[in-house]
Amino acid sequence: MATLAPSSLAFIQHDNLRTFMRSHPRLSDLLWRDTLIDAAIFRQWMVGLGRRDAYGRIAHLLCELLVRLRAVELVEDHAFTLPVTQAELGDAFGLSTVHVNRVLQDLRRDSLITLRGVSLKVLDWEGLKKAGEFDPIYLHLVKQEAL
Repeated sequence: MATLAPSSLAFIQHDNLRTFMRSHPRLSDLLWRDTLIDAAIFRQWMVGLGRRDAYGRIAHLLCELLVRLRAVELVEDHAFTLPVTQAELGDAFGLSTVHVNRVLQDLRRDSLITLRGVSLKVLDWEGLKKAGEFDPIYLHLVKQEAL
């Protein structure tokens, strides 16, 4: 396991967490909701690995990143920072770096994205959603707006 950016970890003993959750039922509800959303994302990834080809899997990931980063206001004009290497994308999808490179070239060729260094811009949102069979409902974001 590794992080893509400098990160800090904290460990909380289960007994302390249970006591805290009993004392703060509203926060307990939020943690449970977050767990359910994580499970929905996991299911979506498992389905994608079995059903989608590399082009569709990478398109789906880019769609998910755009929606999630937009929710925390880290997207400007359909553009965001993608600080991962092609090798890291390959590791996430079980693909070679060469295959990832070809898929990214295909997404650019199809005028769905531009990628310069770590800056990615979605040029055709509807086309990218179609390529990745993406429906953001599984992310359970409160505000579902058109991108």
